[in-house]
Amino acid sequence: MKNFGRFIAKNKVLVLIIAIFLLIPSAYGMVMTKINYDVLTYLPKNLDSMKGQTLLDETFNNAATSFLIIEDMEPKDIVKIKDKISTIDGVEKAIWVDDFVDITVPKEIYPDEVKNFFYSDKSTMVIIKFSEGGASERTQNAIANIRKEMNKQCFLSGVSAIVKDTKDLADKQTPLYVLLAVVLSTIVLALTMESVVIPFIFLVSIGFAILYNFGTNIFFGQISYVTKALAAVLQLGVTMDYSIFLLHRYEEEKGKISDRNEAMAEAIANTITAISGSSLTTIAGFLALCVMKLGLGKDIGLVMAKGVLLGVISTVTILPAFVLFFDKAIHKFQHKTVLPEFNKVANVVTNKYKLFVAIFIVAFIPAVYGSNHAKVYYNLDESLPKDMESIIATNKLKDQYNMMTTHMIIVKDDIPSYKKKEMVDRIGKVDGIEKVVSYDKFVGGGIPESFIPEDIKSNVVKDGYNLIVANSKYKAAQDEENKQVEEVVKIVKEYDKDGMVAGEGPLTKDLIEITDIDFRNVNYASIFAIFAIIFFVFKSVSLPVLLVLSIELAIFINLGIPYYTGSVIPFISSIVIGTIQLGATVDYAILLTSRFEEEIQNGHPKIEAMRIAVQGSAKSIVTSALTFFAATAGVAIVSDMELIKSLCVLMARGALISMAVIIFVLPSILIVCEKLIAVTTKGWRKSAVAKSESQMSA
Repeated sequence: MKNFGRFIAKNKVLVLIIAIFLLIPSAYGMVMTKINYDVLTYLPKNLDSMKGQTLLDETFNNAATSFLIIEDMEPKDIVKIKDKISTIDGVEKAIWVDDFVDITVPKEIYPDEVKNFFYSDKSTMVIIKFSEGGASERTQNAIANIRKEMNKQCFLSGVSAIVKDTKDLADKQTPLYVLLAVVLSTIVLALTMESVVIPFIFLVSIGFAILYNFGTNIFFGQISYVTKALAAVLQLGVTMDYSIFLLHRYEEEKGKISDRNEAMAEAIANTITAISGSSLTTIAGFLALCVMKLGLGKDIGLVMAKGVLLGVISTVTILPAFVLFFDKAIHKFQHKTVLPEFNKVANVVTNKYKLFVAIFIVAFIPAVYGSNHAKVYYNLDESLPKDMESIIATNKLKDQYNMMTTHMIIVKDDIPSYKKKEMVDRIGKVDGIEKVVSYDKFVGGGIPESFIPEDIKSNVVKDGYNLIVANSKYKAAQDEENKQVEEVVKIVKEYDKDGMVAGEGPLTKDLIEITDIDFRNVNYASIFAIFAIIFFVFKSVSLPVLLVLSIELAIFINLGIPYYTGSVIPFISSIVIGTIQLGATVDYAILLTSRFEEEIQNGHPKIEAMRIAVQGSAKSIVTSALTFFAATAGVAIVSDMELIKSLCVLMARGALISMAVIIFVLPSILIVCEKLIAVTTKGWRKSAVAKSESQMSA
C-alpha cells in the first residue's frame, strides 16, 4: 500500500491529468444514459399486471395513451383540434365521437355507450394514442407539440403526460439539488475544517467521482429519475468521511515525517486500511437494495454502491494529488473551527453512562411502535405538485368521468361473444365499477359492426386479443380498490385462464404486495451484510450486535417520527431509508468503537478509554453528519417532488439522529458490555495485557 501511496504522491501531476482526461468519456456517458421517469415500470416483468402492460404497449399501443379533456367547445372546433393532433409526429391516432357517429346529430340521441364514455356534463374527452411508449423521446416531443395546439379549455392527462411533466420538473430541479448540496456542504466544511481552501478541494475531488459515477451509468442502459436526482447528493454525503480521514492522517504524518510526499504516501496507506471497513459497510448497505423485487431498489443500489467505490478510489488518488498541489494555500488560509473539543460531552457521556443505557432501552419501545405504524402512500401522482398541468388534467378526468382508475382487461378473442358479454356484465356489477366498455358491447349497443372503421376496431380487437376497459370510482391503493381488482381478476380468469388485468389499480396493488416483502428482505439483507463486515473488521461476535442495534434504534426513531407527527410518507422511503441510514452512518459507530478498542489496548480503564474515544472521534463524526445533513436538507427544502423531498428529509434527519445515538448512547452500551466484548472479541485487550506484563517484568 505504501508503494502505491508513493506512486500517487510523486506523480501528482500525472494523476490530475489522467483524472481530467477521464471526465471526457464520463461526460459522454452521462449525456447518453437514458432516464426512466415511470416508477411502475420497475415492477417484476413476470406479474400478470406487467405482462398486460407489455401486451397493451406492443399489441394495442395503449400503454401510451393520453386523454384530452375539452370544456365548453363546439363540436366542429373539437374536430379541428383533433385533426391537428392526429398529424403530429408520434401520435398514432386521436379518437373522438366523430369516429363512431355523425356529429351533426344531437348528442342526446347518441347510443348510451358512446355518450356516457365520451361526454360528461361539463366536457368531452378525446383519446390520444401514441406510436411509441409513454417515456420515449418521440412521445414526449409529441406531448409538447400537442400542448402547443391546446388552449385554456384543454387539459391533457394520462401517464404519458405525467411522465412529461415529471421529466421537465426533474430536469429543472436536479441541477439545483446539486448546487444547493455543494453550497451548504461548503459552508459546513468551512466552519468545521481548519482551512477555507479544504472544502473546495474536497468538493472538487468528490465532484470527479460523481461525474465518473454518472458517466459509467451508461453500462446500465438507463437509470430512474429518482436515482438521478439523489445520486450526486447521496454520494457527496456518504463519501465525505473518507476525505476527512485522509486529510487528518496526512496532517498527523507531517508531524512525524518532514518529506511531504512520504507523509502523503503513509497517509494513503493508512487511509485505505482505515476506510476499507467503513466503505464496505456503506457499499453493503446500498447493495442490499438489490434484493428488492421492485427494480427501483436495484437501480439505486448499484448506482450508489458504484459511487461509493469510485469515491474511495478518488479519495486515495485524486484528493492526495490536489492536497499536495495546494498544500501551501491550505496552510496559508487556516482558521479556528467552530467545533468545540467535546471535553464536556465526553465527561457527561462517561459519567452518566447508566442513564444513557436506560434511555437506550426505553426509547426502543415507542420507536419500534411508531416505525411499524407509520402511514405510507402508493399513489405516485400524489408525490407531484398539485398545480402541475398533467395532475390538474388527471384530477378533472377522475372527477368528471369517474375515472379514478381504469382497468385494462385483455382476453383471447376466441371466447364466444355471448361469454364475453356475460363476463362484461359481471364485471360491471362489481362494487365500485362505474362502467365497462368492450367491442361486443358497442356493437350490441345500437352500432352495426359494419359501421365501425377497421382502424378503430383494431384498438380493441387485434392479433387474437380483445381489450375491455373498466372504469372504477375507487382510487388506486385504497382497500376497496384492491378488493375490487381481486374480484375482477377472479371473474376474468373464469372465462380465460390466461386473461390479464392491467392499469394503475392492478399495478399499484402488486406494488403494495411487493413492497411488504421488499421491506423485510432489504432490512434482513442489509443487517446481515453489515453484521458480517463488522464481524470480520473487529473479529467479534458481540460488537456487530451492539453497533447494528444502536443504528437500528436511530432508524426506528427516524421512521417513527412520521407516525407521531401524523405525516404520510411515500412507500419507497420506508424501504430504502433504513438500509441507506444503516450503511451510511454505521461508519460513525465503527470509528468510535475502533478508537475505544485502541485506548483499551493502550492500558486505559474502560471509562477513561471511552472518554478519550469520544473526545477524539466526536469532531469527525459531527463534521461528517453535518455535511450529510447539509447535502440532503437543502434538497428537502427546495424540492417540489414529494418523493425526493421525503427521502431527503428522512436522510437529513437520520444523519443527526444517528450522530446523537453514536455520541451519547453507543458509548454507554460499550462501557456496560466491555467485559462481554473482551470475551467475545479476538485480541480486544491483547496489547494492554502485553504492556502490563512487560512493565511487571521490568
